[in-house]
Amino acid sequence: MDYQVTAATTPTRLRERVGYDREAVHAVLDEALLCHVGFVVDGTPVVLPQLHARVGEELLLHGSTGARALRAARTGGLDVCVTVTLVDGLVLARSAFHHSINYRSVVVIGRAVEVVGEGAKQQALRALVDAVVPGRSDHVRGPSRRELAATTVLSVSLAQSSVKTRSGPPGDDAEDLGLPFWAGVLPVSGPAPGRPEPAPDLAAGIEVPAHVRGWSRPGGGVSSR
Repeated sequence: MDYQVTAATTPTRLRERVGYDREAVHAVLDEALLCHVGFVVDGTPVVLPQLHARVGEELLLHGSTGARALRAARTGGLDVCVTVTLVDGLVLARSAFHHSINYRSVVVIGRAVEVVGEGAKQQALRALVDAVVPGRSDHVRGPSRRELAATTVLSVSLAQSSVKTRSGPPGDDAEDLGLPFWAGVLPVSGPAPGRPEPAPDLAAGIEVPAHVRGWSRPGGGVSSR
């Protein structure tokens, strides 16, 4: 069953890329290692990266008890917007305007509330550890009482969730299809770039350029050469 469409989860543009399929939302949240949590505290907008874990229809977030967001959430909850994005490929078009990225993203809008009770908190922290490396919580020392006291776990309902995706080749304008430039998709979802995938309408004889063959992640990733 799909998530219910609400005003908060209805996009203002590219609506054809947005869906509310429950399994698709779960898949993106479960694959991603990091989310970004947006909220407003004392009139100031803040967006912070956090580890997360999905347990059923709840998204768990954790951090220090001293963090502003977590302190605010402990006094009645905190309205948040949680986003997750997975990049699958670089879309390289014949024109600069039509360059894009193939991606899968999820937006969750809701009220973050504190997970209370030692047992519930322990279970939530196990889920957060296992979300990074499944089964890891059985091979580490669990949190001490002091560590539990220093950690806050928040829970956000997935009731207002949406998934947005882009896939496929570049969408060049018809008048640009004859230009002598390589166009296609460079997969980047793995630890190293995948084999460049030429656009289906690419003219014969156009080779993959060196800057595409030798692409690596900024900052020093693994080259495909």
